Amino acid sequence: MTGARVAEQVQLKSPQEIEKMRAAGRVVAMVLQQVSAALRPGITTRELDEMAESLIMEMGCRPAFKGYANYPATMCISVNDEVVHGIPGERMLEPGDLVSLDVGAIFEGFYADAALTASVGAAGPQARRLMRVTKEALHLGIAQAKPGATIGDVATAVERHVEKNGYSVVRDLSGHGIGREMHEPPQVPNFVSGASRRQLRVPIEVGTTLAIEPMVNEGGPEILRDGNGWTYRTRDGHLSAHFEHTIVVQESGPEILTRL
Repeated sequence: MTGARVAEQVQLKSPQEIEKMRAAGRVVAMVLQQVSAALRPGITTRELDEMAESLIMEMGCRPAFKGYANYPATMCISVNDEVVHGIPGERMLEPGDLVSLDVGAIFEGFYADAALTASVGAAGPQARRLMRVTKEALHLGIAQAKPGATIGDVATAVERHVEKNGYSVVRDLSGHGIGREMHEPPQVPNFVSGASRRQLRVPIEVGTTLAIEPMVNEGGPEILRDGNGWTYRTRDGHLSAHFEHTIVVQESGPEILTRL
Protein backbone atom coordinates (compact mmCIF):
# COMPACT_ATOMS: atom_id res chain seq x y z
CA MET A 1 0.00 0.00 0.00
CA THR A 2 1.50 3.30 -1.09
CA GLY A 3 2.88 5.91 1.25
CA ALA A 4 0.85 8.21 3.45
CA ARG A 5 1.82 11.00 5.82
CA VAL A 6 4.55 9.73 8.14
CA ALA A 7 6.48 10.96 11.14
CA GLU A 8 9.91 12.51 10.76
CA GLN A 9 12.58 10.11 12.08
CA VAL A 10 13.72 6.90 10.40
CA GLN A 11 13.27 3.96 12.78
CA LEU A 12 16.13 1.46 12.53
CA LYS A 13 15.19 -2.11 13.44
CA SER A 14 16.92 -4.58 15.75
CA PRO A 15 17.66 -8.17 14.67
CA GLN A 16 14.71 -9.35 16.77
CA GLU A 17 12.37 -6.89 15.10
CA ILE A 18 13.67 -7.82 11.67
CA GLU A 19 12.91 -11.46 12.38
CA LYS A 20 9.27 -10.58 13.03
CA MET A 21 9.14 -8.64 9.77
CA ARG A 22 10.75 -11.60 8.03
CA ALA A 23 7.95 -13.84 9.33
CA ALA A 24 5.30 -11.39 8.11
CA GLY A 25 7.12 -11.13 4.78
CA ARG A 26 7.04 -14.88 4.20
CA VAL A 27 3.27 -14.84 4.68
CA VAL A 28 2.87 -11.92 2.26
CA ALA A 29 4.96 -13.75 -0.34
CA MET A 30 2.93 -16.94 -0.01
CA VAL A 31 -0.35 -15.04 -0.31
CA LEU A 32 0.80 -13.28 -3.47
CA GLN A 33 2.00 -16.56 -4.92
CA GLN A 34 -1.28 -18.36 -4.28
CA VAL A 35 -3.65 -15.53 -5.20
CA SER A 36 -1.81 -14.77 -8.44
CA ALA A 37 -2.03 -18.48 -9.33
CA ALA A 38 -5.81 -18.26 -8.87
CA LEU A 39 -6.29 -15.54 -11.50
CA ARG A 40 -8.71 -16.78 -14.15
CA PRO A 41 -11.57 -15.45 -16.26
CA GLY A 42 -14.80 -15.22 -14.29
CA ILE A 43 -13.33 -15.05 -10.79
CA THR A 44 -14.33 -11.92 -8.87
CA THR A 45 -11.91 -9.64 -7.11
CA ARG A 46 -13.91 -10.25 -3.92
CA GLU A 47 -13.20 -13.98 -4.16
CA LEU A 48 -9.49 -13.25 -4.46
CA ASP A 49 -9.66 -10.97 -1.44
CA GLU A 50 -11.45 -13.60 0.64
CA MET A 51 -8.76 -16.11 -0.32
CA ALA A 52 -6.04 -13.69 0.80
CA GLU A 53 -7.67 -13.04 4.16
CA SER A 54 -8.13 -16.74 4.88
CA LEU A 55 -4.50 -17.50 4.02
CA ILE A 56 -3.14 -14.69 6.20
CA MET A 57 -5.19 -15.79 9.20
CA GLU A 58 -4.33 -19.48 8.70
CA MET A 59 -0.63 -18.62 8.73
CA GLY A 60 -0.82 -16.81 12.06
CA CYS A 61 -0.85 -13.19 10.91
CA ARG A 62 -3.39 -10.39 10.66
CA PRO A 63 -4.29 -8.49 7.49
CA ALA A 64 -2.46 -5.17 7.48
CA PHE A 65 -4.76 -3.28 5.13
CA LYS A 66 -8.23 -4.18 6.40
CA GLY A 67 -9.45 -1.29 8.51
CA TYR A 68 -6.35 0.82 7.84
CA ALA A 69 -7.75 4.35 7.46
CA ASN A 70 -11.10 2.55 6.99
CA TYR A 71 -9.91 0.59 3.95
CA PRO A 72 -12.58 -2.15 3.59
CA ALA A 73 -10.61 -5.15 2.30
CA THR A 74 -7.54 -7.32 2.84
CA MET A 75 -5.98 -6.75 -0.59
CA CYS A 76 -5.78 -3.90 -3.04
CA ILE A 77 -6.70 -5.35 -6.45
CA SER A 78 -6.21 -2.91 -9.32
CA VAL A 79 -7.13 -3.82 -12.90
CA ASN A 80 -5.77 -2.44 -16.20
CA ASP A 81 -5.74 1.38 -15.91
CA GLU A 82 -6.14 1.26 -12.11
CA VAL A 83 -2.77 2.12 -10.59
CA VAL A 84 -3.22 1.17 -6.92
CA HIS A 85 -5.79 0.78 -4.13
CA GLY A 86 -8.47 -0.93 -6.21
CA ILE A 87 -11.19 -2.14 -3.82
CA PRO A 88 -12.24 -5.78 -4.31
CA GLY A 89 -15.87 -6.35 -5.22
CA GLU A 90 -18.09 -8.12 -7.73
CA ARG A 91 -15.98 -7.30 -10.78
CA MET A 92 -15.26 -10.48 -12.74
CA LEU A 93 -11.85 -10.71 -14.34
CA GLU A 94 -11.62 -11.14 -18.10
CA PRO A 95 -9.00 -12.75 -20.37
CA GLY A 96 -6.03 -10.45 -20.83
CA ASP A 97 -6.75 -8.24 -17.81
CA LEU A 98 -3.67 -6.83 -16.10
CA VAL A 99 -4.14 -7.26 -12.35
CA SER A 100 -2.03 -5.66 -9.62
CA LEU A 101 -2.23 -7.48 -6.28
CA ASP A 102 -1.04 -5.59 -3.19
CA VAL A 103 -1.17 -7.12 0.30
CA GLY A 104 0.24 -6.64 3.78
CA ALA A 105 0.44 -8.77 6.92
CA ILE A 106 1.19 -8.14 10.60
CA PHE A 107 3.12 -10.60 12.76
CA GLU A 108 3.52 -9.80 16.46
CA GLY A 109 3.08 -6.09 15.78
CA PHE A 110 5.39 -5.81 12.76
CA TYR A 111 4.38 -5.23 9.14
CA ALA A 112 5.41 -6.44 5.70
CA ASP A 113 3.94 -5.25 2.39
CA ALA A 114 4.42 -6.35 -1.24
CA ALA A 115 2.76 -6.24 -4.63
CA LEU A 116 2.97 -7.77 -8.08
CA THR A 117 1.22 -7.42 -11.40
CA ALA A 118 0.08 -10.43 -13.41
CA SER A 119 -2.23 -11.13 -16.31
CA VAL A 120 -5.39 -13.20 -16.58
CA GLY A 121 -4.27 -15.77 -19.10
CA ALA A 122 -1.79 -14.70 -21.75
CA ALA A 123 -0.88 -11.02 -21.82
CA GLY A 124 -0.21 -9.13 -25.02
CA PRO A 125 3.35 -8.05 -25.88
CA GLN A 126 2.82 -4.46 -24.67
CA ALA A 127 1.48 -5.57 -21.29
CA ARG A 128 4.28 -8.13 -20.89
CA ARG A 129 6.89 -5.48 -21.58
CA LEU A 130 5.30 -3.04 -19.11
CA MET A 131 5.33 -5.68 -16.37
CA ARG A 132 8.90 -6.69 -17.14
CA VAL A 133 10.25 -3.13 -17.05
CA THR A 134 8.40 -2.32 -13.82
CA LYS A 135 9.76 -5.43 -12.09
CA GLU A 136 13.26 -4.66 -13.36
CA ALA A 137 12.96 -1.10 -12.01
CA LEU A 138 12.00 -2.47 -8.59
CA HIS A 139 15.07 -4.70 -8.41
CA LEU A 140 17.38 -1.97 -9.68
CA GLY A 141 16.05 0.30 -6.93
CA ILE A 142 16.46 -2.41 -4.30
CA ALA A 143 20.07 -2.96 -5.38
CA GLN A 144 20.85 0.67 -4.45
CA ALA A 145 19.50 0.31 -0.90
CA LYS A 146 22.79 -0.37 0.84
CA PRO A 147 24.70 1.25 3.70
CA GLY A 148 26.13 4.62 2.71
CA ALA A 149 23.61 5.22 -0.08
CA THR A 150 20.65 7.61 0.02
CA ILE A 151 16.98 7.42 -0.87
CA GLY A 152 17.92 9.48 -3.93
CA ASP A 153 20.07 6.61 -5.21
CA VAL A 154 17.03 4.31 -5.10
CA ALA A 155 14.83 6.88 -6.82
CA THR A 156 17.41 7.56 -9.53
CA ALA A 157 17.76 3.89 -10.43
CA VAL A 158 13.99 3.42 -10.75
CA GLU A 159 13.35 6.59 -12.74
CA ARG A 160 16.20 6.07 -15.19
CA HIS A 161 15.17 2.53 -16.07
CA VAL A 162 11.50 3.39 -16.48
CA GLU A 163 12.05 6.48 -18.62
CA LYS A 164 14.78 4.80 -20.70
CA ASN A 165 12.13 2.29 -21.72
CA GLY A 166 9.59 4.94 -22.69
CA TYR A 167 7.27 4.70 -19.68
CA SER A 168 6.27 7.13 -16.92
CA VAL A 169 6.72 6.91 -13.17
CA VAL A 170 3.74 7.90 -11.03
CA ARG A 171 4.74 11.02 -9.09
CA ASP A 172 1.81 11.52 -6.75
CA LEU A 173 2.46 8.35 -4.73
CA SER A 174 5.58 6.83 -3.22
CA GLY A 175 7.10 3.95 -1.33
CA HIS A 176 7.75 4.26 2.38
CA GLY A 177 9.45 3.05 5.47
CA ILE A 178 7.70 0.17 7.22
CA GLY A 179 8.00 -1.85 10.42
CA ARG A 180 6.14 -1.07 13.61
CA GLU A 181 3.66 0.83 11.44
CA MET A 182 2.45 0.39 7.89
CA HIS A 183 3.87 3.76 6.90
CA GLU A 184 7.01 5.05 8.57
CA PRO A 185 9.67 7.47 7.42
CA PRO A 186 11.28 7.87 5.01
CA GLN A 187 9.16 8.39 1.94
CA VAL A 188 10.71 6.57 -1.03
CA PRO A 189 9.87 8.39 -4.28
CA ASN A 190 10.40 6.63 -7.58
CA PHE A 191 11.73 9.77 -9.24
CA VAL A 192 14.31 12.47 -8.67
CA SER A 193 13.19 15.40 -10.79
CA GLY A 194 10.56 17.18 -8.72
CA ALA A 195 11.22 15.29 -5.48
CA SER A 196 12.36 17.31 -2.48
CA ARG A 197 16.08 17.41 -1.74
CA ARG A 198 15.30 16.61 1.89
CA GLN A 199 13.63 13.35 0.85
CA LEU A 200 16.40 12.37 -1.54
CA ARG A 201 19.23 13.06 0.92
CA VAL A 202 17.93 10.70 3.62
CA PRO A 203 20.81 8.29 4.36
CA ILE A 204 20.33 4.53 4.19
CA GLU A 205 21.76 2.74 7.23
CA VAL A 206 21.94 -0.81 8.52
CA GLY A 207 18.55 -1.64 10.03
CA THR A 208 16.58 0.56 7.63
CA THR A 209 13.37 -1.16 6.46
CA LEU A 210 11.67 0.05 3.30
CA ALA A 211 8.75 -0.78 1.06
CA ILE A 212 10.05 0.07 -2.41
CA GLU A 213 7.27 0.12 -5.00
CA PRO A 214 7.52 1.48 -8.54
CA MET A 215 4.16 2.35 -10.10
CA VAL A 216 4.71 2.64 -13.83
CA ASN A 217 2.31 3.91 -16.47
CA GLU A 218 2.27 2.97 -20.12
CA GLY A 219 1.26 6.55 -20.95
CA GLY A 220 1.69 9.76 -18.97
CA PRO A 221 2.38 9.95 -15.21
CA GLU A 222 -0.86 11.72 -14.30
CA ILE A 223 -3.40 9.87 -12.15
CA LEU A 224 -6.91 10.50 -10.87
CA ARG A 225 -8.62 9.27 -7.71
CA ASP A 226 -12.03 7.61 -8.01
CA GLY A 227 -15.08 8.69 -6.06
CA ASN A 228 -14.56 5.81 -3.60
CA GLY A 229 -11.71 7.85 -2.12
CA TRP A 230 -9.13 5.09 -2.62
CA THR A 231 -8.63 3.84 -6.17
CA TYR A 232 -6.18 5.70 -8.40
CA ARG A 233 -6.22 5.24 -12.17
CA THR A 234 -4.26 6.67 -15.07
CA ARG A 235 -5.65 9.94 -16.37
CA ASP A 236 -5.20 8.87 -20.00
CA GLY A 237 -6.69 5.38 -19.56
CA HIS A 238 -3.47 3.54 -20.41
CA LEU A 239 -2.26 0.49 -18.51
CA SER A 240 -0.33 0.66 -15.24
CA ALA A 241 1.84 -1.89 -13.41
CA HIS A 242 2.96 -2.09 -9.77
CA PHE A 243 5.65 -4.21 -8.11
CA GLU A 244 6.75 -3.91 -4.48
CA HIS A 245 8.96 -5.61 -1.90
CA THR A 246 9.68 -4.96 1.76
CA ILE A 247 13.42 -4.97 2.37
CA VAL A 248 15.87 -4.57 5.24
CA VAL A 249 19.31 -3.07 4.80
CA GLN A 250 22.03 -5.33 6.19
CA GLU A 251 25.81 -4.78 6.35
CA SER A 252 26.08 -6.85 3.16
CA GLY A 253 23.33 -4.93 1.37
CA PRO A 254 19.57 -5.25 0.90
CA GLU A 255 17.65 -8.35 1.96
CA ILE A 256 14.17 -8.87 0.49
CA LEU A 257 11.78 -9.91 3.26
CA THR A 258 8.78 -10.60 1.01
CA ARG A 259 10.28 -13.29 -1.19
CA LEU A 260 9.95 -17.03 -0.66
